[in-house]
Amino acid sequence: MPPPEDRQAPGFRHLGDRLCFEGWRIQLVEASFAAPDGERFTRDVVRHPGAVAVVPVTDRASVLLVRQYRGPIDAHLLEIPAGTRDVDGETPQATAARELIEEVGVRAGVIRPLVDMYNSPGFCDERTSLFLATDLEPCAAEPDGIEERHMEVVEVPLADVDGLVASGQLVDGQTILGLLLAREALAGHLGGGEPPSP
Repeated sequence: MPPPEDRQAPGFRHLGDRLCFEGWRIQLVEASFAAPDGERFTRDVVRHPGAVAVVPVTDRASVLLVRQYRGPIDAHLLEIPAGTRDVDGETPQATAARELIEEVGVRAGVIRPLVDMYNSPGFCDERTSLFLATDLEPCAAEPDGIEERHMEVVEVPLADVDGLVASGQLVDGQTILGLLLAREALAGHLGGGEPPSP
């Protein structure tokens, strides 16, 4: 997906990619570029299909997080539910709804966008759509994959987010951003009443 007009880099040109590795989810390429003065250069780039992450907020003003093992860092992280956009033709909102069912075992009556973000643009083109989910109803979880079968759902008051970040219990970037944006979006509506319209 090309960048929005206000983020395009005049003078720089992407000349093409040479595939170095292809996995089940990502590609590693050597990407070639031209600088404004014509100098050519290459960068190692991870191509990613994109992802969603969703902040499920209960009517008790708490959020449902998952404690999940992350192999790349060999540790458990406390995160908002998230997943790769790996189903052809599925909208980001539909992916968010599916991830809520798979990981947390809830259906959301309302799923509204918060922001689109690039996770690590220094080496990867992964773009994640963050959503806020409210009006939650429990359903049977449908874990997909080994990590999800072993994950734990943790309910945390939104009011505790600052303390969890300060204590190092929340270290995942998209989780921290999603929680802060959700809290801002729901300001004045927590603990009763309807959230603002999308």
